[in-house]
Amino acid sequence: MEAVSYTAQWTAAARAVESERDDAMFEDRFARDLAAPRGFELLDKYGGGGLLPFIAIRTKYFDDSIDTVLRENTIDQVVLVAAGMDTRAFRLTWPAGTTVYEMDHDALVDEKRARLARLGATATTDRREVKADLAGDWLPALTRARFDPSRPTLWAAEGLMFFLTRDQSAHLLRTLGTASAPGSRLAVDFASKALLRSPFSQTFLKGLKEDGTPWLFGTDEPEEFLATTGWKVQDLKEPGEPGAGEGRWPYEVQSRDRRGVARSWLVRAEFVGG
Repeated sequence: MEAVSYTAQWTAAARAVESERDDAMFEDRFARDLAAPRGFELLDKYGGGGLLPFIAIRTKYFDDSIDTVLRENTIDQVVLVAAGMDTRAFRLTWPAGTTVYEMDHDALVDEKRARLARLGATATTDRREVKADLAGDWLPALTRARFDPSRPTLWAAEGLMFFLTRDQSAHLLRTLGTASAPGSRLAVDFASKALLRSPFSQTFLKGLKEDGTPWLFGTDEPEEFLATTGWKVQDLKEPGEPGAGEGRWPYEVQSRDRRGVARSWLVRAEFVGG
């Protein structure tokens, strides 16, 4: 198994490309080094169909979601689920007293720590590594890192749900709910079913499948899906809408009532139980 997953590599590469633009939506000065060894090669392989602008827009949406949620609510613990090569704990400005938990598999956590140390990176908040297998029982590992489920949490699950089945996605979201005190929030993204079926997506999806990282799940009704797992949507956007890369998305945003359109969903939600 690669110490750094293919997904983490090409996502870091996309963030590096965005960071080096004159009109960059964010700056991640560590991303280029964290994309090794194959991130840019994989990005070239997968990079059609709006992948680069999508990663940039999604990253900015999650950045803004973290800022909004922490500014507007009494939340001081953030969990990055399947954190990969995310560097928000190093590049964002965090409210005093915020703890960021980065959860991923052992080898990736170790490799990321070593690379960031070589780069001289210093976290801008209390950052805690959590080695956990998201396919197993990961809550004990999070608790050992002094996560407190009695306090509201912001969960950020970025670029994850595509790789799970519908049942696995629902199970993960319900598990987050079991550790969510009242007032907890979620930032998450989904593909639509139509995107997984679109002929324009097939080259990209075929490449992912060949590399052992197929996209398995999409939903055309994210509000309803999240509601079945105890989460109520507070904000839902598609790339290209105001607050989600308006002016940077190369495609026209289609009306929601137009069926069969390939879409990506960027979501903030609140845990309401049930």
